[in-house]
Amino acid sequence: MTELDEVRVDKWLFAVRLFKTRGQASEACRKGKIKLNDLTIKAAKSIKIGDIVKVRQSPIIRSLEVINLTERRIGAKLVENFAQDITPKEELEKYHKAIRNRNENKFQGRPSKKERKLINQFMELGGK
Repeated sequence: MTELDEVRVDKWLFAVRLFKTRGQASEACRKGKIKLNDLTIKAAKSIKIGDIVKVRQSPIIRSLEVINLTERRIGAKLVENFAQDITPKEELEKYHKAIRNRNENKFQGRPSKKERKLINQFMELGGK
């Protein structure tokens, strides 16, 4: 197996599981959501070991350092051998806050059938 010197950024982003498909990785590059060493790039741009890739994934910007190169999709447990997450703590806090807010707003709206039954049972017991 030969050692790679450079790889297309869209292939690498797909291989390290930042996107579910290579097409999504290419689309993110086209929309300007990917930066390589603080420069907006196209999908065909090559990356090398040591480069810093920034990916805007709402609501945060993830920063990854390229440790190794691959064109083939790898298992989730092997990602740490190819990319090191160097995202600042402030960005990670924003992400966790957004997840908490999403979970808090989950129970708004109409009650489900199960919730309606529980409400009716509670109302029947309270009225007696």
